[in-house]
Amino acid sequence: MSPRLDSALAARGMARSRTHAAGLISSGLVSVDGKAVVKAAHVVTDEAVIVVAGADHYVSRAAHKLIAGLDAFGIEVSGRVALDMGASTGGFTQVLRERGAEPVVAVDVGHGQLADEIAADPGVIPVEGFNVRALTPDTLAEAAGRTVSPEIVTGDLSFISLTHVLPAVRSVAGPRTDVVLLVKPQFEVGRTAVKGGLVTSPGLRADAVAGVLWSAWDAGLGTHGVTSSPLPGTHGNQEYLVHLRAREGDAGNPTEWIRTVDRLAGAR
Repeated sequence: MSPRLDSALAARGMARSRTHAAGLISSGLVSVDGKAVVKAAHVVTDEAVIVVAGADHYVSRAAHKLIAGLDAFGIEVSGRVALDMGASTGGFTQVLRERGAEPVVAVDVGHGQLADEIAADPGVIPVEGFNVRALTPDTLAEAAGRTVSPEIVTGDLSFISLTHVLPAVRSVAGPRTDVVLLVKPQFEVGRTAVKGGLVTSPGLRADAVAGVLWSAWDAGLGTHGVTSSPLPGTHGNQEYLVHLRAREGDAGNPTEWIRTVDRLAGAR
């Protein structure tokens, strides 16, 4: 049987894993026999000419999303302890390390996904099989093998609403901890609102982001920035990055950001 395109990319060494390959494909960076293909399940022959455009040194295209967020929010990383939730192959972790964070605790619910070069970095503490909903200072210390007080928390989570994770994030965030999360509307709006894996309604996209901001507020985190991701997510979904910090009085009230959210989502 001829392989799927994502499997073929990984087998030919053009992607580090099927997950990495799927990201390249959904971004429109892969062509087969001269034609762009955006479906990971596309079947290819052994003789097919596969080309990946714009390849770089990052282990995941997600790296560019975090870069955009850190730059937009003006967050300094160097010399700070970081926690990366949903590390997967390590795109966010790689950016944090390249910008001087140490150590970076790279947490994922899965196993064996972190790219070898990232896992081998002495400045990275890989933690596998860890559900971030169970995150507390004690569970983090036990999993990491040391006490960890994150000064930066990043997250690229799938198949779970961030609203279920924010209380746990707050439990490990100090008063000056910067939290940068990737908001994926397809996992926030509910299955009935997702057609073919895609959230097409600007209003629903805006509601998804606003829902995360208000859940963060309820958990004790204020909003200090919202921006669009420079790259689409799975199936071409528009994604967003939010910057959160521990609440101080009424600073960071989501009400201040609703107009921005609506504008970014195309709802106004």
